[in-house]
Amino acid sequence: MTTSADIETADRLSRRRARMLFALAIIFLAQQVSYLSGPDTGMRTVDHVKIAAWLVMSIVLLLLLTTGGFWFYSRKVRELMEDDVTRANRGDAIRFGFMAMMTAGIILYFVSLYEPMSGRQAIHLLTSVGIGVALFRFGFLERRAHKDG
Repeated sequence: MTTSADIETADRLSRRRARMLFALAIIFLAQQVSYLSGPDTGMRTVDHVKIAAWLVMSIVLLLLLTTGGFWFYSRKVRELMEDDVTRANRGDAIRFGFMAMMTAGIILYFVSLYEPMSGRQAIHLLTSVGIGVALFRFGFLERRAHKDG
């Protein structure tokens, strides 16, 4: 049975998620700019740490995008947060992320003709673009849905 407290909690968390997505996207993409703009110094211990941090952050953000996050709240609250509008917004955001990633791949193909790039750098860039664009789009759509509702 759904209680009014569950409904209020789900609404509050849904609004928080909409605000949080923009901040996470900015932080994530800012980290990637600093990573990709730095010199490729080989594989020092600090490079392993940077790559591991990027990998963990990417996995957490993908889980946030696909599940909606807030895993420590009750199942009922999470189900209330996953309404039809949120599912449609998530699908659109993932579609935008995919299209951005494919566009970046096409651009990278032509850039690689003039500037050599390792496979690891290309994968890092493509994955970061896809996740970042999807986060921005999901956050934008969710904020718009809350303003309209």
